[in-house]
Amino acid sequence: MGRDKSNLIAAACLAAFGIYVVYSGSKLSYVSDVGPGPGFFPFWIGIGFLLFGAYQMILSYSSARRHADHVAPIWSGSGRALGGWLGLAVAIALFRWIGFALGFVLLTIFLLVVLDRRPIVLAAGIGAGLALAFHLLFETALGVSLPAGPWGF
Repeated sequence: MGRDKSNLIAAACLAAFGIYVVYSGSKLSYVSDVGPGPGFFPFWIGIGFLLFGAYQMILSYSSARRHADHVAPIWSGSGRALGGWLGLAVAIALFRWIGFALGFVLLTIFLLVVLDRRPIVLAAGIGAGLALAFHLLFETALGVSLPAGPWGF
């Protein structure tokens, strides 16, 4: 049969991850004294993953997806996608030593300059603006600390 097995496998993995997130979120309290508890968002995000995975699995079987007897996976964009994941992993690893703000700016520059071929000045401006927005939202408004580097930010 001409089913796109790569989409089916990816959708099944997403649905399985959704089940895991729902299960993990259900172990936490759903509500607290002041509103949603620590299990509220994981529970609903897991439901979303589960529903989206199920929807993608249905699409992989639909007649619209059976347009050819053999559908080969398209690997042309894989390098950029893997580069993005690698950049994110490196940035997360560097947060501890250089802080969130600088790590996020460097990640943004990498994503925009290396992977998207945009000017470095634009990428640095976007990265700095987003790092400032994250700081204002999390540190100032919500009181959640982000990893700080040796410079204090």
